[in-house]
Amino acid sequence: MTSLQIDANGRLRHLITLEGLGRERICALLDRAVELRDAFAMDAQGPQLLAGRTVVNLFFETSTRTRSSFELAARRLGATVLNFDIASSSTSKGESLEDTLATLEAMQADAFIVRHRENGMPERLAGFAKRAAILNAGDGNHAHPTQGLLDALTIRDRHADFGALTVTICGDIRHSRVARSDLHMLRALGAAEIRLCGPAALLPDAGAFSDCRILEDFDEAVAGSDVLIMLRLQRERMSEALIGDEADYFARFGLTAQRLARARNSALVMHPGPMNRGVEIASEVADGPQSMVLAQVANGVPVRMAALTTLLGVD
Repeated sequence: MTSLQIDANGRLRHLITLEGLGRERICALLDRAVELRDAFAMDAQGPQLLAGRTVVNLFFETSTRTRSSFELAARRLGATVLNFDIASSSTSKGESLEDTLATLEAMQADAFIVRHRENGMPERLAGFAKRAAILNAGDGNHAHPTQGLLDALTIRDRHADFGALTVTICGDIRHSRVARSDLHMLRALGAAEIRLCGPAALLPDAGAFSDCRILEDFDEAVAGSDVLIMLRLQRERMSEALIGDEADYFARFGLTAQRLARARNSALVMHPGPMNRGVEIASEVADGPQSMVLAQVANGVPVRMAALTTLLGVD
């Protein structure tokens, strides 16, 4: 994967996963995001770094935050954005994604933002692309690299030293691409302890998470945490009923104000969205002073600006 993402000159060519990307490249993307965030804060017009470039949104799954922030990021940088209409495209007539990509590349598209239900689809397209950059906006339960980056930026805005942090990720980890990208990010940035918590049926196989502390007792997982990342139940990815009813789940794994009090006083509460209030998180916590949910959303735009400009080789 690293060889696919990095070209012969050592430049980031595609962004498919954070796994193996390394601390230096991740920090460079975060630094660029801060520069762009600051530039647009000073001047709403901002630097038109992608003027004359074309960015295509290829979303085969529904999305609010990711699609909107990628579109805003590209437009604010001056790019032309094409939101590909899957329902009325030739893919509905049996055209392969590779042929669709080749067609749009022939029209001088420079970057493709790809979200797909199948693991590995963005990687497959990156291997086929001739000149365009491929950015993974989420594939199956495999990866969501820009979510991992915006989560990193949100944490780094408040905690410069990841090596002093205990981070707890709770919820449907088995089906979560966000959990995997956050794990790759936290490993690269040197988090002191990573805890994973959820019902046994929704915890991952131990192999890929062997360096994490895996818990089924949420009270124990919360205790002393610096960052709490809550995940929704992804019922659309479950082949069977893996948990009980939602009220029972909330009683065992819902983040309430009482549970949050077990964490550090300065603990950050995060959620990639969409939130299911009263299932994995109480409204009083989601809207409370420790919630970073809207800060995450806001950071998504400069992070995706940073990813686009880096892959397209623009300073």
